[in-house]
Amino acid sequence: MKRERLKTKGESWRILIVALVFTFHFIPTVKAQVAGMNTLAVFDLSSTARTAGLGMDYLALFDNDLTIGIDNPSMLRAIMNGTGVLSFVPMFDGSNMGTLAYAHTFEHIGTMSFGFRFFNYGRFHGYDEEENYEGDFGAGDYSLVIGWGMWIDSNFSIGVNFKPVLSQYESYTAFAQAFDLSGSYSSDDRRFAATVMARNIGAQILTFDRTVEALPFELSAALSYKLRGAPFRVFFAATELQRWNLRYDDPLHPTTTIDPFTGEVSKESWLEGTLDNLLRHTLIGVELNLGRSLFARVGYSYRQGCEMIGADIFNLSAFSFGIGLRTKRFEFGYARRNYHLSQAPNYLTLTYKF
Repeated sequence: MKRERLKTKGESWRILIVALVFTFHFIPTVKAQVAGMNTLAVFDLSSTARTAGLGMDYLALFDNDLTIGIDNPSMLRAIMNGTGVLSFVPMFDGSNMGTLAYAHTFEHIGTMSFGFRFFNYGRFHGYDEEENYEGDFGAGDYSLVIGWGMWIDSNFSIGVNFKPVLSQYESYTAFAQAFDLSGSYSSDDRRFAATVMARNIGAQILTFDRTVEALPFELSAALSYKLRGAPFRVFFAATELQRWNLRYDDPLHPTTTIDPFTGEVSKESWLEGTLDNLLRHTLIGVELNLGRSLFARVGYSYRQGCEMIGADIFNLSAFSFGIGLRTKRFEFGYARRNYHLSQAPNYLTLTYKF
């Protein structure tokens, strides 16, 4: 296998230091947030079918698939040169999101991806304070995603995503600038890979109402491993490492209960609470190779299952599923990720090597 590396290691570290200084300039404006409590959280959603089918935010995997490099820039490789990706996700009640990306490799500089991502919330009826109809309006978030990745040697790589984001809601406009910074390791036999990433580092530049909202900053890690000769690969991710407590008070499932007859108080133990919180940080996925060109994928999110638990206790909201079909130049991916009890978005992704 051809080794991809920089002309000199010193050159690579100079580039990384510049990226670190420029990126971490924005860290003072970043605040750790729980999902749903900050602006532009839609860009935490998976953008392609393979990642969504495994229930992940991004993948740590040494592969030829550009959909991996879009979300994890440190996995961009020279072999992805000339590859295009088109992904579309019909969401709920007329809303949808999509991604369009292309990769090109520059000698001695590395591989870059150029993409556009959008989330369209659909059309809405507008009314004034007296409930007079004033016409329909739209709302959406739009982002360029420009990624750069380079291999320091045959095992280590670095990458940065630059993500300016424009939000247009009726006549209100906001603009933000965000970065993803990642570093990856891949073993010589490519059966093991790991990534550490800081996502959504940045700040709002233009605001809706002069109130600066926090971007969904996240520090996370991911890995993948394939047993020698096994027809499957296991994926694991540790999310929201910048914040320990991901729990919230659920009135339907309280941690402290009182027996209505005896008055006895029953409290959750420290161990139960700690274990529950720990599992909320984890994601697990498996990709099964069903042949030379066909793949099946399944992912599990304990946190998502807890947050979407229903009266019947068990449901499939914690799981995601997907399939992939790959040929020499073409790859098609489909996934269904259960964000909601009654509905789940379907991911459709097409990759083509020009």
